[in-house]
Amino acid sequence: MHPLFCVYNKGINKRDAMLTQEIKGNLARLLATENLIVEHRRVSTASFDVDRRVLTLPNWDRASEVVYDMLVGHEVGHALFTPNEDWRGMFDCPKDFVNVIEDARIEKLMKRKYPGLRKSFA
Repeated sequence: MHPLFCVYNKGINKRDAMLTQEIKGNLARLLATENLIVEHRRVSTASFDVDRRVLTLPNWDRASEVVYDMLVGHEVGHALFTPNEDWRGMFDCPKDFVNVIEDARIEKLMKRKYPGLRKSFA
């Protein structure tokens, strides 16, 4: 079965979870080529604050490595390619439309910059 269909692992112990958080944080900093602040929190989804340069990853109990790789790759895309500008007044359409287009744009650029991420985004 393809790893994307197995989005949940059997539960992992606390030590393994902490090691995974450290590894994914280091991966994010390496891909972004800057010393991002990486936080692991009980949030519903990953996010990146372009002003403060903080990448937040969710503490999901049963998410697979593939899911975390995809989240890291996507949010690092914002770190590398999303301009730090207030674009809300630039477009005459709902903000969610612009977010969807920006997400597609940065994922395309990430797959070009890091071809190995294509598998995670498949």
